[in-house]
Amino acid sequence: MTMVQAHIARPRLGAYALFAALLSGAGLPLYIHAPKFYVDSYGVGLTAMAAVLFGLRLLDVVQDPLLGWLADRLRAGRGLAIGLAVAVLAGAMLGLFAVAPPIPVLAWFGLMLALVFSSFSFLTICFYAQGVAKADALGDGGHLRVARWRETGALLGICAASIAPVALGVWLEAPFVGFAIGFAMLALIAGRAMAAEWDSAAPAQGSGLDGFSAVLGDAVARRLLLVAFLNAAPVAVSSTLFLFFVEARLQAPGWEGPMLLLFFAAAAAAAPIWSKLAEHYGAQRTLMAGMVLSIFAFGGALTLGAGDVAVFAAICLMSGAALGADMTLLPALFAARLARVAPTAGAGFGLWSFLSKLTLAFAAITLLPTLEAAGFDPQGGSSDRALWVLSLAYAGLPCLLKLGAIFVLARTNLKEI
Repeated sequence: MTMVQAHIARPRLGAYALFAALLSGAGLPLYIHAPKFYVDSYGVGLTAMAAVLFGLRLLDVVQDPLLGWLADRLRAGRGLAIGLAVAVLAGAMLGLFAVAPPIPVLAWFGLMLALVFSSFSFLTICFYAQGVAKADALGDGGHLRVARWRETGALLGICAASIAPVALGVWLEAPFVGFAIGFAMLALIAGRAMAAEWDSAAPAQGSGLDGFSAVLGDAVARRLLLVAFLNAAPVAVSSTLFLFFVEARLQAPGWEGPMLLLFFAAAAAAAPIWSKLAEHYGAQRTLMAGMVLSIFAFGGALTLGAGDVAVFAAICLMSGAALGADMTLLPALFAARLARVAPTAGAGFGLWSFLSKLTLAFAAITLLPTLEAAGFDPQGGSSDRALWVLSLAYAGLPCLLKLGAIFVLARTNLKEI
């Protein structure tokens, strides 16, 4: 074992969990907090905000493969690039929540979110690519070990960031300022904890396009990317429609936050359990079991109506637990395959990130117009037919997509991994 390999092989997996928590705190919670903060604080119109968010989402989707290529090109100086990206991420979060806009509000909102999205994407791609090298050096079961720490940290980060502004509001007059300062402090700590890991990356070999061609030229990697797309689509669908489902179908406004926290807490608690099961029964078989559990959970949501809050809480627990399998095992399988077929992992995870974000665009473009065409009114007064369409979209469509993911995964030969 070389000195570099020995350095990578040191466990230090707590640093991966901490850095994953940092990134997850800038992911989904940002979509929960930022729009409402700017509406409440600055009176930004919903239509104008939606247009900005849509444009930023297009930028985010298009730039991911390029950022994957860039991550591979910068491997020799990845530590410096990561440090700059962490600083940009922390600074943009402070600018978003703790700085009064010095230019027109909507322009400032778009600029800060563009910086957050770009640095977040670059850091995520580098982070997962570094996980491939780490897992390789750890030996047998390394990919599952890294995934167990990383995804558990990410899910705990989502939970903490989702409730932080509410909790800080008990003590602070400006809770979002406190949230931004706390995030910047976490960025400093997590960046310092991971600093030595980036220095162990070796310079990339090849033209920079080798990673893309290796991934797209491998049948197993292509199938795993397809599984990732089919498997991420249900999460995109349910995320897009979650608030509508709780408020309109369950008629339980005010329960959205507790149900989201329950969902992600269940995922965080289940992630290490799925990883342990995969070590005994195999990652492919265990992942398929998690997908089946998800189908049972979403299938139960089809039967819900007004007032079924307790049953929906049980469904959130079950579907959250199933998400723990998706988040832990599927990236581990893809990372293990990249370690075998790709000269570098950045391009591969750039494609992975691209497909994951494409599902959000797919959900927004197809689902909301479908609901509107069915006569759904988010302000209330929707017909029974419109509410049934909402249930089919929220619960039925994810079941069909999960079945497709199971079919592709079952026909994928993962014995080499």
